[in-house]
Amino acid sequence: MPRRALENPLVLAVLGLLLESPMHPYQMLSELRTRSENRARTVNRGTLYDVVEALTAAGWIEPHSVERDGNRPERTVYTLTSSGRDEVVRRLDGQIRQPRREFTEFLGAVTYLGALGPDGAIDALTERARRLAARCDTDQSRLREAHAGGVARLHVVEAEYALHQTHAELAWIHGIIDDIRSGSLTWPS
Repeated sequence: MPRRALENPLVLAVLGLLLESPMHPYQMLSELRTRSENRARTVNRGTLYDVVEALTAAGWIEPHSVERDGNRPERTVYTLTSSGRDEVVRRLDGQIRQPRREFTEFLGAVTYLGALGPDGAIDALTERARRLAARCDTDQSRLREAHAGGVARLHVVEAEYALHQTHAELAWIHGIIDDIRSGSLTWPS
């Protein structure tokens, strides 16, 4: 397995899931898809199995048991090793301490906002703002439900962070729309 597989962003997600409890790759995939709409688009079974294989080869995870549910094929349940726990901590510490510029699809699109023209830009940004506001409402409701259900805040800080990011993006979008309308953000002739 190429060392490159250990650089996949999925590595930390898998190690983090196994920090919570042992599980088989299909459970991991299901959990990742349940917890993150962004990851749901990018994670496929083949990539996940490659990462699991690389983590096993690195000695960070190991088979814990084998399960069989009815006529389904056997599934290997994995658990973290002590070096895997150390790796989770090392990666988390580094990623939290070191801000990195992350190139999102939206950032790539905003780079060429001018191609839409002022009216097209306002229309597209207004639609995005509407959708983001709806997401904020949904995410805020989910957070309230989690807190009301007794979920510790530490277990939903990532949802709080995502909500704050969305609020910041919304504020920026509204500012850009205002700048286009006022003429302070101009298009070349």
